[in-house]
Amino acid sequence: MAANVTDHAGSQHYAFVGPVTVSFSENTEQDAGRFAVHSATVRGAVAPATTSAPSPRHPLIDIDGQRYILTGPVTVIGRGSEADIIVDDPGVSRRHLEIRVTPDGVIASDMGSTNGLYVEGHQVPAATLLDGNTLTIGRTRILFWTGGPDADE
Repeated sequence: MAANVTDHAGSQHYAFVGPVTVSFSENTEQDAGRFAVHSATVRGAVAPATTSAPSPRHPLIDIDGQRYILTGPVTVIGRGSEADIIVDDPGVSRRHLEIRVTPDGVIASDMGSTNGLYVEGHQVPAATLLDGNTLTIGRTRILFWTGGPDADE
């Protein structure tokens, strides 16, 4: 159901500020066949991308085909449940990579992981990202786009 909501929002050119979740609860006081719908907004550090147009303020990353817009100043990527974006890769630490959006650029930093951070095939402790960069953590490939003036799109 969450995928349907996200698809419909994209077709209407809406963008969410966080992931979409759907839950159901029983209300025994409600008449049979009647439903009540409640919604809420919870701001997160990332949102599933409903557009392919990143911006310098909200860059876009693609992790194994799933795209995310970075809506907060700091996004943590890792295998653990405390990460903003969770990847299923045994070569990735629980809190592996931090991506920080600053006025001077976007900075990717290794968070003391076991297997390190690679940008364009070179192991680095941190790097200022450029449009089109490829990052690798464990066996997971991350593509980065800013949609800035130098972008091809």
